[in-house]
Amino acid sequence: MRETDKQIATHQLKCISKIKMFLLALICAYISKTLSGSFLNSILTQLERQFNLSTTLVGFINGSFEIECTNEVKSSMWLYVLVGNIIRGIGETPIKPLGISYIEDFAQTENSPLYIGCLETGSIIGPLLGFLLASFCVEMYVDIESANTDDLTITPSDTRWVGAWWLGLLVCAGANVLSGVPFLFLPKSLPKVILKTNKNIIEEEERSESKTEKRDISIDFLPLMKSLFCNRIYVLFLVTSILQFNAFVIIFSFLAKYMEQQYGISASEAIFLMGIYNLPPICFGYLAGGFIMKKFKINMKQAAYIAFGLSLLDYFLNMLCFLIVCDNSPVAGLTASYEGTQQNEYMERNVLADCNIDCNCQDKIWDPVCGDNNFSYMSACLAGCETYFGTGMNMVFQNCSCIKSSKNASAFLGLCSSRPACSLMLQYFLILSALSSFIYSLAAIPGYMVFLRSLKPKEKALGVGLHMLCTRILAGIPAPIYFGVLIDYTCLHWGTLQCGKSGACRIYDSTNFRTIYLGLSTILRGVSYVPALLIVFILRKHYQPSESNTTMMEVVVKRKENEDKDINKQLVYLKDDEILTKF
Repeated sequence: MRETDKQIATHQLKCISKIKMFLLALICAYISKTLSGSFLNSILTQLERQFNLSTTLVGFINGSFEIECTNEVKSSMWLYVLVGNIIRGIGETPIKPLGISYIEDFAQTENSPLYIGCLETGSIIGPLLGFLLASFCVEMYVDIESANTDDLTITPSDTRWVGAWWLGLLVCAGANVLSGVPFLFLPKSLPKVILKTNKNIIEEEERSESKTEKRDISIDFLPLMKSLFCNRIYVLFLVTSILQFNAFVIIFSFLAKYMEQQYGISASEAIFLMGIYNLPPICFGYLAGGFIMKKFKINMKQAAYIAFGLSLLDYFLNMLCFLIVCDNSPVAGLTASYEGTQQNEYMERNVLADCNIDCNCQDKIWDPVCGDNNFSYMSACLAGCETYFGTGMNMVFQNCSCIKSSKNASAFLGLCSSRPACSLMLQYFLILSALSSFIYSLAAIPGYMVFLRSLKPKEKALGVGLHMLCTRILAGIPAPIYFGVLIDYTCLHWGTLQCGKSGACRIYDSTNFRTIYLGLSTILRGVSYVPALLIVFILRKHYQPSESNTTMMEVVVKRKENEDKDINKQLVYLKDDEILTKF
């Protein structure tokens, strides 16, 4: 082996080592940032109950990552969470666009899908840890030091329960600080991985790149922006992403609340099941998508077909969720009458009845009890109960005039358990959700590679950053807010503050909640397939079969090699002509 070849081989070995170290550090950053994001999404209902906020305001807090009784001390404390979320969003902004464009520029072309798949896997490990952490924290009462749990009259399944949400934020803060340490030991830049070539080509490319880097960014900005918005595939992918991300934010941010209200489980259980059933399939999907792209050397056109087909399959699969239904457990005066008949949406709701009209009950108090007739009441007073015995969660109410049963007409603290059919429906929902998550993530890497390879090398950092900015401004910020407003309209009973103002919602109309939650996300995703289909048609019409997934460096090298071959051929022809002339 010649000395030049040895230098190139050593150069490639060092570069591979550095790119993998950078990849490892970036994965750690992805884990820490998604750990914080998933944890905050998981405790939204706890913030809602802690500070007695509407879902609209909680959605605003959640959307703040992307950018009230007034005389109570606690009411303004949520602002600290809001400000902290804004700061977290600012700090995490450069990680994805710069990290991915860095990987795409400096890694070998066939390796970049797998590397990006590893990054996306790291972004799933973080939420998995975040959900587990949130499930653990929410199970503990918010005032873990000052409150005596033996005296509590509510359980984690009660809509008034507030878990120790603040404890996990301390863990997330520590993880974010530690994830930044590895970057202090990495070099400022990485050498490019280059194919076997001669030293003159390498030096020529390095000189041209150094000249480009010296140009003022203000001079290049407007031409690059014009180039991006003249790129039809980029613009269509941007529109697709905005629509899809709106649907994703809605599903992800409010999934725990949906499971709580729909299937009657506690917040802790909902968060735990989200993590176990959804995130591992997504992790395997990302890895499988990256491996398939690397193994079979999928080109841009094939990747677009794969991404569109799998995403469409997932879309139709998700529609089955409309069939996995579970109605509200009967609550007298809200979801059912005191006689036990189901109340329709248009029927007037009245929590007062003949059996409790003389009890002087407050109709806005939410302190639910479950009668021995498996019927829930907003309070023991509204159930017509006259006596009680026991303390804490062991308290039992007796002689309840509104409870018509063959037993003792007694009641216990808390809402009645959901029907057995709801547990079965929950299992169907979780299995369908796991399958859907795998298919969706399997399509994500091919789709993202279409996006990246539609950009020129000098456009990638700006293109990825602009894509991230647009999805945040047009999806990440507004989606939790407008969806929170819609969810508030499905509330059946609002909690009240000491000054009489409305607080957090205690129970929702499960039918309307389900219609809005599933229906809105389905509409948004359905519309997103229009620009996605146009991308497929453009690539089908204009993409040449001879095109391959090569980087600009490889194209230059091949062009140089072809030019050298042509020159050699011309020299041979000239020599032959000279020989013929002599003869």
